[in-house]
Amino acid sequence: MTFEHLGLAPALLRALDEQGYTQPTPIQEQAIPLALAGHDLLAGAQTGTGKTAAFGLPLIQYLATTPQEVAARGPRKPRALVLTPTRELAVQVHDSLRGYGKYLRIPSTTIYGGVGMGNQLDALRRGVDLVIACPGRLIDHLERRSVDLSGIEVLVLDEADRMLDMGFLPSIKRILAKLPKQNRQTMLFSATFAEPIRELALEFMHDPKQIQVTPKNTVAETITHRVHPVDGSRKRDLLLHLLAKDSRLQTLVFARTKHGSDKLAMFLDKSGIKTAAIHGNKSQGARQRALSDFKAGRINVLVATDIAARGIDIDQLPQVINFDLPMVAEDYVHRIGRTGRNGSTGEAISLVAQDEAKYLRAIVRMLGRDVDLRDVPGFEPQTPIRWGNSAPGKAEQPAGERTPRRNGPQKHARRPHSEAPRHAHAGPKKHSSGPRRDGGRNGGARQGQSRPAR
Repeated sequence: MTFEHLGLAPALLRALDEQGYTQPTPIQEQAIPLALAGHDLLAGAQTGTGKTAAFGLPLIQYLATTPQEVAARGPRKPRALVLTPTRELAVQVHDSLRGYGKYLRIPSTTIYGGVGMGNQLDALRRGVDLVIACPGRLIDHLERRSVDLSGIEVLVLDEADRMLDMGFLPSIKRILAKLPKQNRQTMLFSATFAEPIRELALEFMHDPKQIQVTPKNTVAETITHRVHPVDGSRKRDLLLHLLAKDSRLQTLVFARTKHGSDKLAMFLDKSGIKTAAIHGNKSQGARQRALSDFKAGRINVLVATDIAARGIDIDQLPQVINFDLPMVAEDYVHRIGRTGRNGSTGEAISLVAQDEAKYLRAIVRMLGRDVDLRDVPGFEPQTPIRWGNSAPGKAEQPAGERTPRRNGPQKHARRPHSEAPRHAHAGPKKHSSGPRRDGGRNGGARQGQSRPAR
């Protein structure tokens, strides 16, 4: 199937063709016709599946082809609202939608915190059809009465699960109270459908069509998973050792805290690795500079927290390193989903100390596949990782605390001074071809090759 078969306007098809997008992803195939028909939509979609185009293309077509009711006076009211959890994602969505609608000239703006309100106020006074906003700053504008949401005809909640995780549920409900209840189309996109999201959907959506094209916590088969056990006190030195093997390799490193991200970035930079940090305490300008420098190759390592990394979209990113394991296994999927896209290979490396063993157990069970577990010579931990009563993903055994055993008849789980791989077993392997992954708008697809739209 091609985009021509989905009922999109010629102007949109022309813009997609110029960007090299010819084949829709599964979520685009299912969501676009339903959205064009005006249905409310509850869509299960993780980062990298093409969800931005899935809601963005029908949204732009609606705004371009449906006349707006002319207001008696005052600036034009926004007709469509897209809510996103982070500033980076708001900017990314805005850039994508502007690219898709380049021949339709839909006036739009972004609203997010961390920057002054001046430019946002100017855009709202001039009048826009489309607003892409983060909930917190949008509430600020509502309190100042600088934005009027009474004319919203289409609402999109992007990454709804992340917005709820970040505590935006009260803000979302305040925003919903300002929207017209009748004649409004609502589309909600979420990687998971936890009970709070279902309750929210029932509260403000009308008979939504539900689609789920990506099974929960699906990981691309092209990603390899490697774990290096290490004492917590030697993690920084091991990370530097791994990065120094090829200092030109672009690597996204995940740390658990903002302060830890800064300290790690400073350590790597002083050690000769061009590095920047990105997290919620950085100014918007600093975050955009760091991301731009990383995409352009001016820095080789970007240290990020989970929330700040939402919206980072880089084609052909070869490597993601978990300096700290996430405390929630599902976040591992979001992290490593930034490598191994569009069928390319990627590597997810985790540096794991004994106190993180419980997080690793949960991740391996969730993956449902074996994880390559190997020591790095010179960095073997003084305290081996202990699994409790069972290795990851295996049934409990009464033998007490053991490290995972090597395949074959060897008696010892650990062989010092060797990088020969072991495996943390996850039980029977689940076979899945996985969904097609989407590329970034400005990604490195070769000439003549097609890319799915985001």
